[in-house]
Amino acid sequence: MATMMIRNVPDDLKRELRRRAADRGVSMEQEARDALARGVATPVGRRRKPILDELRKLGAKPTEPFDLKQVSDEMWDEGLR
Repeated sequence: MATMMIRNVPDDLKRELRRRAADRGVSMEQEARDALARGVATPVGRRRKPILDELRKLGAKPTEPFDLKQVSDEMWDEGLR
């Protein structure tokens, strides 16, 4: 097995890694290995889409007409529950 050293890891990232390791009952080193394995094992096509694509969808013109008053009324009804 190879050895790797990672420098300049942000403090908040190290804290989160330590917290996750503690939650799982493993060493921080093991948690880092597992996180790297999960990240590398994810096929490129299955990775999360960039947020820009999601924002473009939100800004797209609707394909079907809709009743804005009905949508607003439904939103208000949900808030009262």
